[in-house]
Amino acid sequence: MSAQPRVIAGRYALLGELGRGGMGVVWRAQDNVIGRQVAIKELHLPDGIAAEERRVLEERVLREARTAGRLNDPAVVTVFDVVAENGMTYIVMELVEAATLSTIIAQSGPMPQDRVISIALQALSALETAHKAGIVHRDVKPGNLMVQPNGRVKLTDFGIAQAMDDPRLTTSGSLIGSPAYMSPERIHGHEASPASDLWALGATLCYAVEGLNPYERSSTASTLHAIMNEMPRLTRAHGALGAVITGLLMPDPNARLTGPQARAMLDRAVAQPTPPSGFAGPGGPTMQYQPPTIPPRRKPWVKPLLTAVAAIGAVAFLVLGVLVDRWLFTDKPPAAMAETITFGSGGTLPEFKLNAGYCGDNFLAPSVRVGSAECDEAHSVEVYGEGGPFGSSDKVAYPGDEWLRKYAENFCTLVFKSDRVPLEGKDAKLRYVAVVPTQAEWKESYSASKGSREVFCVLWDKNRVELTEQVHAKK
Repeated sequence: MSAQPRVIAGRYALLGELGRGGMGVVWRAQDNVIGRQVAIKELHLPDGIAAEERRVLEERVLREARTAGRLNDPAVVTVFDVVAENGMTYIVMELVEAATLSTIIAQSGPMPQDRVISIALQALSALETAHKAGIVHRDVKPGNLMVQPNGRVKLTDFGIAQAMDDPRLTTSGSLIGSPAYMSPERIHGHEASPASDLWALGATLCYAVEGLNPYERSSTASTLHAIMNEMPRLTRAHGALGAVITGLLMPDPNARLTGPQARAMLDRAVAQPTPPSGFAGPGGPTMQYQPPTIPPRRKPWVKPLLTAVAAIGAVAFLVLGVLVDRWLFTDKPPAAMAETITFGSGGTLPEFKLNAGYCGDNFLAPSVRVGSAECDEAHSVEVYGEGGPFGSSDKVAYPGDEWLRKYAENFCTLVFKSDRVPLEGKDAKLRYVAVVPTQAEWKESYSASKGSREVFCVLWDKNRVELTEQVHAKK
C-alpha cells in the first residue's frame, strides 16, 4: 500500500521534490481545492542557526510572498498563497515548467541575439513592474530567470527582494546577492536600487549572449575586483543588444540606462532590425578599426553609427554613446546641445585638462584656456561626463572627425538626459557641448604619455552667467 502524500493546509498534496537550496525545498504539489498543480517553497533552515538569524531568514521568505504577491506581470512568477503550519512556512506559487537561463547556457552554450533580446524585453518588463511597486529584486541572475520552451520568461525568487520603504532585515555590513551580478555601487556599500537590478540584468544578458559572465573569477575577492576595475569585452553582442548591455553595465548608476530607455532601444531594434555589417561573428572580434563610410543624410546618424559599432564589436564601451540618442530621443540634435568643440593642435581650444566632476573658470571659446575652479563657488562651466570609446585597447588609429563627433554627441546627450544632471527643466536652463581631441591630439597608443582618446561633456548656464553651485550630481 503506497504512502499517502503529505498535505499542507488541508488542500496542497505534495507530489515530489523539484529542487532545494539554502533557503529550503521546492515541491510540486496538487491544489485539491482548485484542481491545479502548483509549486510550494518550504522554508527549511539548518540546525544550529542563531535565533536572530533564523528570524531574519524567516522574515525574508515571508517578504518574498508579500512582495511577489503585489506584482502583476506575465514575466513574474505569481504567488497564490502563504501558509504557516506546525512552525513551518510555505509559499504557494505558480508552477513553471522551465529550465533556468544558467542551465540552458551550461547545456547548450551562448544564445543567438534575437532570443536574448526577447529575454531582455520580458525581464525588463518584470523589473519595471517591480520597481514601480517600490520593490528591488536584489538578486537578478541567470539562475533566477526561467525560460520556457515557448520562449516565455519568468523572473523568480524574490526571497531577498526588499521593498524600498521597508527597513533592512540583513545583518550589519552584509551583502546579499550573487557576487558576479553585484553592481559596483553595492560593492561600495550603497543600498540596492532599481539601477543595481538593471546592472545585474546587463551582466545576465551578457552571460546569455557571450556564454560567460564577464566578471566571474576564481574567488569572490577577484570577482569583486573585476567588477570595480575592468570593462567587459563583447565578442558576440553587437548592434542594439551590445548597446543595451554596455549601457546597463555603466559603472556610474547616474549614467546607466534606465529600464524604459533600454526597452525603447530593443523595441526599435525588433521593429527595424539592422544587419550586423562587418561584425566578426562568434569566432572572434575584428580589432582593426575601419572608419565607416558616411552615406547621404537620408536618415542621419543611425546607419553609420551601427556600421561603426559592428566594425569594433569587441570594444565594450563604444556602443553606449553611439547608439542611444538617435534611437531614444529625436531625429534632430537636442536644442540644448551646442556645436561640438575640438581641443589640441588645430582645434578650437589649445588644450583641455579638466576631467569629469571638475568645474572651469572660463567659458569655452576659440583659443581660450579653461582652468580649474571650485564647484561650490562661482564657476563658468562643469565637466559632467567623460568617455573613452576604445577603452584600453593597445593601438587605435584616429577614427575620423565625423565619427568621433557623433560618438561624443550621442554620449554627452545620454549623460545629460540621465540623473547625472538632475536639474529640473535643464533643457531650457542649460547648454551642453561635446569636447573632442583633434587628429593631432589623438593618442594612438594607449601607453603614450601625450595626447588623448577621451571625449568630455561640458555644461553651462544658457545665459552664460556664472553658476553658483554644482549642477551635476556629486558621486
